[in-house]
Amino acid sequence: MRNNIKESLVSCVEQLDEENSIRLAKEALDDGIDPIYLLDLMNEGMKRVGILYDCRDYFIADLIMAGLIFRQILELEEMTDFFHRTYDKKSGKIVIGTVKGDIHDIGKDIFRYMLEAYGFDVIDLGVDVSREIFVKNVEKHNPDILALSGVLTSTVDEMKEVVNSMVEAHLRDKVKIIIGANHLTQDAFRFIGADGFATDASVGAKLCREWVNAGNGQGVEGNG
Repeated sequence: MRNNIKESLVSCVEQLDEENSIRLAKEALDDGIDPIYLLDLMNEGMKRVGILYDCRDYFIADLIMAGLIFRQILELEEMTDFFHRTYDKKSGKIVIGTVKGDIHDIGKDIFRYMLEAYGFDVIDLGVDVSREIFVKNVEKHNPDILALSGVLTSTVDEMKEVVNSMVEAHLRDKVKIIIGANHLTQDAFRFIGADGFATDASVGAKLCREWVNAGNGQGVEGNG
């Protein structure tokens, strides 16, 4: 695929240019891009949107727009055909939510879109989810993986409490736990006690695929 299409696509997503983002995605697919790599390019654009939001150059409406662009590209016929053909059976079941005290959902939603593309059955609990609700839904749905999201640095303590609640409910050994946020570090990961972490939605989705295929948990940081 031509490098100028790659660079332009990432820039168009960053600039929330819906029409050109979709046009360039179609061109890239026509040029033979691997749909998985196209997801990575989309994710890079989304990360830039997130940075602009953190800098207060973008607002909630802009995050929503970025999510809509991402979703529309995922729903292109070439993309859906590829993922349905490659992941025609459900990869596994995941319960996901943004932990209590945080109402951000853009990172969680992008992660969910990627998981669904990979064939996962995703139960999305939304934002500001209490540890009790996480426990209740793990008991109810018996997922392979529990995914905890949080944008705010204060969510580290809440994520740890969710993990502790899984232990208290005798569910910890029945589900793998992945945590996701840009601010996560190896130290925070060890403190929380999850099985894996990712600072990038694409990396996190691939880690979940590895888990259901091989059952190995590890911390992974995204490299943007």
